[in-house]
Amino acid sequence: MKRSLFITGMLASCAYVLLAVSLAMGQTPLTRDAIETATPGQTLPAKQEEGSAPNSNAAHEGPSALVARVQIALDRAGFSVGVIDGYAGENYSGALAAFQTVNNLEVTGTVTPPTWELLSAAFGDDVMQTYSITSEDLAADYIAEVPSDYGEKAKLEALSFTSPAEMLAERFHMDEDFLRSLNPSADFATVGEVIPVANPMRPIREASVRHIVVDGHNGRVQAFDGEGLLVADYPATVGSTSTPSPSGTHEVVAVVENPNYTYNPNINFTQGDNTEVLTIAPGPNGPVGSIWIDLSKPTYGIHGTPDPSKIAKSQSNGCVRLTNWDAEELSKLVSKGTIVEFLEGS
Repeated sequence: MKRSLFITGMLASCAYVLLAVSLAMGQTPLTRDAIETATPGQTLPAKQEEGSAPNSNAAHEGPSALVARVQIALDRAGFSVGVIDGYAGENYSGALAAFQTVNNLEVTGTVTPPTWELLSAAFGDDVMQTYSITSEDLAADYIAEVPSDYGEKAKLEALSFTSPAEMLAERFHMDEDFLRSLNPSADFATVGEVIPVANPMRPIREASVRHIVVDGHNGRVQAFDGEGLLVADYPATVGSTSTPSPSGTHEVVAVVENPNYTYNPNINFTQGDNTEVLTIAPGPNGPVGSIWIDLSKPTYGIHGTPDPSKIAKSQSNGCVRLTNWDAEELSKLVSKGTIVEFLEGS
């Protein structure tokens, strides 16, 4: 397939400066300045995934200012890393590999000098911004907590955010813990409180997606236009051994915004002790998040998630999970009849 070139405009030269800043969680927290001025030469800590071998290259625990800057730049370039959290995990390396592939660079999944020059020059400016909390932010209909039991979920009128911090983290594509670490003194409950946040402004997508490829092996979803040009690339949670995703090729049937969720233990899976059909109210913390892209394979879809930090780091019940913001973007690009291909081995 052809790949579109996302990089446009004249590339500026980049200075490679070693930034002396403590990165360990529990020490001096990352700051807006640290992220904006981060450059290659720093150690890149890797967040160890459950079941993976220890990472011998990780010099310390905690997020990296450089990784955070690269994550935001990738998001701005249209290559999603899931949540921005400052860790060099698989979603980070997958987005880097996709960026390198599209731009005809050596595919390493790491920040090579050519990758840094291209990415930072075109998308590395204004990676951070300040945001002033509004009265509308605080007046939203929050819920105290999200129960894990589906029977308890079904009793709620909405599966809303639990706090302004959770809502703002999602708005700016950030892990909530990372947002809080950047703002250790913020209470997220005061009108006019100014906080530094990521600036994941993406290019406006006007293309129409005709073909989606779900690659469960690599944990990515790629969307192509009618000429085979890459339009979007997202990390995804895809199926499991006990509840696999569909195989073969299917089509988009419909898009539902802010969907409720029908739990039917007779069709897909049983959750806890719930043996009856339940209807769970909509909301970003609902089982399918804020978007449902319905597929021609009955009961399967591409949808959002209440747990964006777990995207591509856990397994689904057969559907394809994206972060809510990625699912919302994709939902605006697809139409009825868009082909969804599940690669073998996914």
